[in-house]
Amino acid sequence: MDAVLLDTDVFSYLSKEGDTRADLYRPHVKGKTIALSFVTVGELYVWTVTRKWSAKRIAALEQRLKAAIIVPYDLELCKEYGRVKAALLAAGRVVPANDLWIAICAIRHSIPLVTHNAKDFDGIPGLRLISESTKPLPQKTGDLFNRNTGQS
Repeated sequence: MDAVLLDTDVFSYLSKEGDTRADLYRPHVKGKTIALSFVTVGELYVWTVTRKWSAKRIAALEQRLKAAIIVPYDLELCKEYGRVKAALLAAGRVVPANDLWIAICAIRHSIPLVTHNAKDFDGIPGLRLISESTKPLPQKTGDLFNRNTGQS
């Protein structure tokens, strides 16, 4: 399976029409199976509450979620978390819990993590990372689900 795991930020960029950051990541997801960590889905639902999303906007989110594989937790994922967290602690590296769980989902399933926050994932052993955070933003608009409109 040719898949990528999207971090919450990249999923958000690709879901918002007109967010030029989406154009940085579209080449990395085109033709690939999109996976999301259970943690990312939880973070998205936090936004629905804290930002007081309408029922229509939540329904649109849920439609986009149906286009992705949601990676659940399992015993092997938890074991990998334990191994990696112990290695990070031994190296004196602290990674926020949600970021580490997202990274572990990518490691466990041997797929790259696509994020715009590469610094949050630096030094996580075994993680393949794709990030465009140092590149200039393109001028095109569009979103993952409604291909580039060509409007600026």
